[in-house]
Amino acid sequence: MNPFQQQAKEITKIYKNWKSINVKPYDKETVDPYTRVRIILMNGTEFESVWNTSRLTRQCANNDVRRAMALIRRGEQQQQKRIANLKPRNESMLEHTIGYEQLAVDLTAILAQREKNEYVKHQLDFALLEDFDHLYRYADLLDYERGIHAEKLVGKYTEIMPGRPTVAEPRSPQDDVRAYINNFLSDPITRLNVNIITAAEQQTMNYYMNIANLYESELGRRLYSEIAMIEEQHVTGYGCLKDPAPDLFECMVMHEYTEAYLYWSCYNDETDARIKEIWLMHFEEELSHLHFACSLMEKYEGRVWQQLFPEGGEFPQLLNFAPQKEYVREVLKSVRLTANGEGYEEVDKLPGNFRFFTYNKGVSGNVKGLASHMVIEKTIGKFGRDYRCTDKPHPVRALDDTKKDNTEIARVQGA
Repeated sequence: MNPFQQQAKEITKIYKNWKSINVKPYDKETVDPYTRVRIILMNGTEFESVWNTSRLTRQCANNDVRRAMALIRRGEQQQQKRIANLKPRNESMLEHTIGYEQLAVDLTAILAQREKNEYVKHQLDFALLEDFDHLYRYADLLDYERGIHAEKLVGKYTEIMPGRPTVAEPRSPQDDVRAYINNFLSDPITRLNVNIITAAEQQTMNYYMNIANLYESELGRRLYSEIAMIEEQHVTGYGCLKDPAPDLFECMVMHEYTEAYLYWSCYNDETDARIKEIWLMHFEEELSHLHFACSLMEKYEGRVWQQLFPEGGEFPQLLNFAPQKEYVREVLKSVRLTANGEGYEEVDKLPGNFRFFTYNKGVSGNVKGLASHMVIEKTIGKFGRDYRCTDKPHPVRALDDTKKDNTEIARVQGA
């Protein structure tokens, strides 16, 4: 599929009425977990696109260009509202959060395995260790407070067990900054991967920031706030990978290309016939956005899309969701890594006075009082063990004990 070679409707012809936007939600009892994951992914992708043109509008002095961006943004807003309405009212905040973290785990694993740039792959693997642990902490909260097993929500596609413990994740801000890629020297898959994961993590961070203080229990409020801080670290790391050179028009074209790619991937991957049609409709709308953005770039800069896509613009390998259990287990073996400047290092190999230790201790304080630890301790106290969903023992022996939360691995030297 080459979106540049497809016929697209004129952009003012694609707006829909509220009947089309207020769609019927999925049934939380029967929905396939990967359908839920795709909905969360595309909701975040639309947020990213809306935010991008809003940011560019504030930096642009030409009202004709601003009006053009408003045309695109209105369509993106309608798409976002339609996707958001697919979530049912009876799906709790915490149940929906399990979907967010399943997306973070499986999406990151999929992107990492197809990534050709080793530096980008290392950042994906590094954050994967932490999102995997977040899934475990939220799943235990769900079991402790509601008696609901998260395996029902993830469909056993994704295992649930500790990753790099959340208490070991707070790092000095300097150590979340990464080197950036060069779009013109990078493989198309790398450009797409960076755009996709940045949008997904940004949406997760925004979601947790906005709902943390709305959660009904004090333990849950504190857990959301704690993990939201780590999601900010991920957004910084992934955002730094993006090439800072592209200008206003190139940014628009790249965003629309990424959206078209994702909707076409969702359409080909979806198992729910009704939602599959929504993905197709959105793909056709994105064709209009993409062609319109290309026309703006040509009009105001004299550049054509072929200059951004010298390889021809054909969609590379589509994004298909499938269980990533074995890959995640392999990545978990590097659980003792932390960040060091633009790179990574095992905690045991860092100088004893390295800023990670000072920052982590200063922020975490008494680890026993942190929500990410307390939720496991309370679950163990209530049920005699923590909640996990695994096919076999944990690949890291230090994290295999179901009756004790390890708060020292990847945080304390020699642990």
